[in-house]
Formats: sequence, C-alpha cells, structure tokens
Amino acid sequence: MNKHQVEGRVDEAKGKVKEVAGRVVGNEDLEAKGLADQVKGKAQSGYGDAKEGAKDAARKAINKL
Repeated sequence: MNKHQVEGRVDEAKGKVKEVAGRVVGNEDLEAKGLADQVKGKAQSGYGDAKEGAKDAARKAINKL
C-alpha cells in the first residue's frame, strides 16, 4: 500500500463518521462535509490504487526481460 491509498481510506472513514454524526444531530452542513470527505478519499485511494497497479505492471514487465 502506498500513502495515497492509506490517506484516501482514512479520509473515507472520517467522512463517513462526519456524515453519520451530522445526520444524528441534524446538522446538514456536517453531513455534507462528511460526504465531500468521502468523495475526496475515494478519489485519492483510487489514484493510489492506480499508481500501485502501474508499479506492479512495470515490475512484471521488467521481470520478463
């Protein structure tokens, strides 16, 4: 795992907590911030996943040489 994957998944989890907390206390702003954090986290972890996939593909290509 790379730092983008880790940070992205942490942001997703924090966003989910904010979303639920906002829903429980009736704070629409907190709920919206939570949803935004989840989207940000999902994008960042997706970037990290793609980066890791590219590294793996490069390693496999080098090993075939």
